[in-house]
Amino acid sequence: MKYRSVFEIIGPVMIGPSSSHTAGAARIGRVARDLFGRQPEWAKIHLYGSFAETYKGHGTDVAIIGGLLDYDTFDERIKTAFEDATALGMTFEFIPEEEEAEHPNTAKIRIGDSQGEMELVGISIGGGQWK
Repeated sequence: MKYRSVFEIIGPVMIGPSSSHTAGAARIGRVARDLFGRQPEWAKIHLYGSFAETYKGHGTDVAIIGGLLDYDTFDERIKTAFEDATALGMTFEFIPEEEEAEHPNTAKIRIGDSQGEMELVGISIGGGQWK
């Protein structure tokens, strides 16, 4: 197996206990925000598989919100992402789903504001990588 980056072997510099559940989740949230082009006012996050089962314990929830706030995987503010989002007036909801997804670390993120909304499905494949 060929690796494109040393981070696929040892993982990224990150906050949190898991490269797939925390770093990958933060990157999924950050990509959603980047594609949306601005700070969302609300977010509904559907979690599948392993994400749905362990999101609170592995920090997937705070990591996704941190990513939506434009925090990188190593940003200490990930730890306070819920409070930071609330202070900005952003509302969010996590919805653990029972149906199986293509990959166990899947999140479907719907974000929006008064100007529009967007939906993105992200899969964390470990090492802080996503697709």
